[in-house]
Amino acid sequence: MILPTPVDLVRTAGRFTFTERTTVRADGDAAQVADLLRTLLGPATGLPLAPGAAGTVVLTLDPAERELGDEGYRLTVDPFQVTLHAARPAGLRHAVQTLRLLLPPEALSPRPVPGVVWSLPAVRITDRPRHPWRGFMVDTARHFQPLERLLATVDRIALHKLNVLHLHLTDDQGWRLPVDAYPRLTEIGSRRARSMVGHAGSARYDDLPHQGAYTKAELRHLVAYAAERGVTVVPEIDMPGHTRAALAAYPHLGNHPERQLDVWTEWGVCETVLGVHEEVFAFCRAVLDETMELFPSRYVHLGGDECPTVEWERSPAARRTAAELGLAEPAHLRGWFLGRVGRHLLDAGRIPMCWAEADGSTLPVEFTVMPWRDAEHGREAARLGHDVVMAPHRSTYLDYPQSASPDEPLGQAGLVVDLPTAHGHLAPTDHWEQDERARVLGSQAALWTEFVTTAEHVDYLTYPRLCAIADHAWNPASDYAEDFLPALARHRPHLAALGVHAGRP
Repeated sequence: MILPTPVDLVRTAGRFTFTERTTVRADGDAAQVADLLRTLLGPATGLPLAPGAAGTVVLTLDPAERELGDEGYRLTVDPFQVTLHAARPAGLRHAVQTLRLLLPPEALSPRPVPGVVWSLPAVRITDRPRHPWRGFMVDTARHFQPLERLLATVDRIALHKLNVLHLHLTDDQGWRLPVDAYPRLTEIGSRRARSMVGHAGSARYDDLPHQGAYTKAELRHLVAYAAERGVTVVPEIDMPGHTRAALAAYPHLGNHPERQLDVWTEWGVCETVLGVHEEVFAFCRAVLDETMELFPSRYVHLGGDECPTVEWERSPAARRTAAELGLAEPAHLRGWFLGRVGRHLLDAGRIPMCWAEADGSTLPVEFTVMPWRDAEHGREAARLGHDVVMAPHRSTYLDYPQSASPDEPLGQAGLVVDLPTAHGHLAPTDHWEQDERARVLGSQAALWTEFVTTAEHVDYLTYPRLCAIADHAWNPASDYAEDFLPALARHRPHLAALGVHAGRP
């Protein structure tokens, strides 16, 4: 009936209709969620939904209802009253999103829609998610994503009961995060002269300059806007690889301080990486301190993936550092580097994250890891005591084509992630041991943007595959044919009302 598929939904007799006389009762912390309800329903319906002691819409919180957990809720609709109940505000917010999906699709419009009867079917719903982390990563580094697009993304993922927006803010091709201590990061690192056309190694370019960076005010607004909707914004500052844009701004942070680099104009993996001298760690600490000021998330992502070791292997200073640390080879400096920077986050009360890599490096057990190459890397990390967020590329990366059709837009090569594959992603897989499964916080989809230049292209790649991933992330019992596909058919008009572009870009 709706997405994500509720754990338990019973249809009953009758309907409830919102009118000018409908009032809302909410006490204590529930009052903020009532404000969210008005914010979300007001633009389309024009209804005041005024506070009232004898409200026909009632929002209640009871922290003693432990079986609902932090994000579970009960929603009851009969012809006379609507009741939203949860143990925590997060659960109430999910109940509000479910209520929106039970209304006509026009309720999601950002503009007034006259002539619609704003009625709900009578239902009893008890619902809660399987896992606490249900995320969507957006790559702002390869192609800049304006603030308005990120705000719209927050609204859309909150509707699908996803609760994490992971922002990939820095990479070889662009640095989007303002850092007062290092202004050249955005003055120089946010601009590249051109972009590669086609896959990595194509040697073809568009010769169109590309640039973009956020202000601190914009990022604070995004964080606050997301928090109101129950979404946590997790920043990613990639290191020690994927740092060409930073090194273009500050060459002395690299392994060849005399070399002036440009912001990379190619796709793929660049060999330039941060050095391992003390000034680099002062830089990392300063950047992360300003990052933590902007983003109150418990988690800060350090990237850590695809770190070439060629420069370290050729650098006498890096080889000497590896030997002094007792590392078998310079390649193991990656784990040491991340561990040292991660300790700074831990000392500040944050939890460091990184992408899982099977390179023999060891990380402090406090790191939460994201396996992206292979789901079994997540199992290995769980065995070592790490918490895990599953993001295997074969089922969660939305920059892969959706089909093998020759008219699909350009995407990452070598794989097709179709709708059944996206819906089939489960975290964790059934064959893991119970203690390994207990380490899994949840799952996450990702949209890398090498080939994504327009809002229409973003929408085409994201929907409905993100709907499928969100469905199984919330309720693994949802069946693709019996539950998801019928719900998706009803859901498509809601996506259209949100302004999602359904056709090929």
